[in-house]
Amino acid sequence: MNRYPTILTIAGSDSCGGAGIQADLKTIGALGGYGTSAITALTAQNTMEVRTVFPVPAVFLREQLLAVLDDIQVDAIKVGMIGTVENALVIADIIEQFKPGFVVIDPVMASSSGTELAAAEMLSVFWERLFPIADLVTPNMDEAKLLLSRKIDSLKTMQEAASEMIAKGCRAVLLKGGHLVSERLFDVLAQKDQEVLVFESAYIASENLHGTGCTLSSAIATFMAQGNSLPEAIIFAKEYISSAIEAGKNAKTGNGNGPLNHFFDPIPLRVLY
Repeated sequence: MNRYPTILTIAGSDSCGGAGIQADLKTIGALGGYGTSAITALTAQNTMEVRTVFPVPAVFLREQLLAVLDDIQVDAIKVGMIGTVENALVIADIIEQFKPGFVVIDPVMASSSGTELAAAEMLSVFWERLFPIADLVTPNMDEAKLLLSRKIDSLKTMQEAASEMIAKGCRAVLLKGGHLVSERLFDVLAQKDQEVLVFESAYIASENLHGTGCTLSSAIATFMAQGNSLPEAIIFAKEYISSAIEAGKNAKTGNGNGPLNHFFDPIPLRVLY
C-alpha cells in the first residue's frame, strides 16, 4: 500500500512561528514529507526574546506520542527542545519501544544567540539515555561546549569535539559551525569507525536566522525518511537551508531575529511505494 514518508517531531512550540514545532512542520511539508508532532513545551516568545516556557507534563507528552505511534508508521523522529528530565525519560522509553527507522536529536541547550535553554541535570540524561539511541546528534558549537566542557573555536577543535562525542557513545554527530562566522562555514560529521567528513557552505549575511537548527535537523530527518543515506541527507538539508536563508534574508518579520523562508520552493507530498 502506498503511503507518505512520515516524520514525527518532538519539540517545543514557538509562538512566533520561526523555530520549534512550527519550523519543523514547515520544513517537513516543504520537502514533501508528512509531519506529525508531540509538543514538549509551550513558549511565549517573539523574534526578540523568549519570555516564558511552560513544559508539558510528562504524562501528557507520553499520550501524544502513543496516540501517533500506535496508529501511524513513522519513518523518522526528530527530537528538539525537551523541557524537563521527566519528558526526556518518556521520549527515551518511547523510542526504545517503537524503534523508528531514524532518530535525530538536536540537543537544544543553547539557542543561536547563546542563551542556555536546558538545565544542567539534562546533561546526564542526554549522555545516558538519549544519545545511545540516536542515529544522529546535531549540536551547535555552544551546545557541544556544554556537552563536553571544552573550548571549541576552530575547524580543528570542531573535528576533535565531534570525534570525542563518538568516543563517549554517540553513533553519529553533526557538529554545526555556524558560529564561526567567515566567508565559508563548516559543519563536521563524525561517525563510529569512519573518517570525519567536513561539509562546507557559503556564509549568507542575514538577520533572519531564527530556527536554523530546528530546520536543519528536520530537513535531515525528512530526507532520511525518503530513503537517502546520511551524507546525502545532510548535503540536501544544507542546500535547502542555505536557499531558505537566501530567500528570506530581505524580509522583515518582527523587530529581531526573523525566520527563514521555508516555502521558497515547496515540493508536493511524496508517496512511498
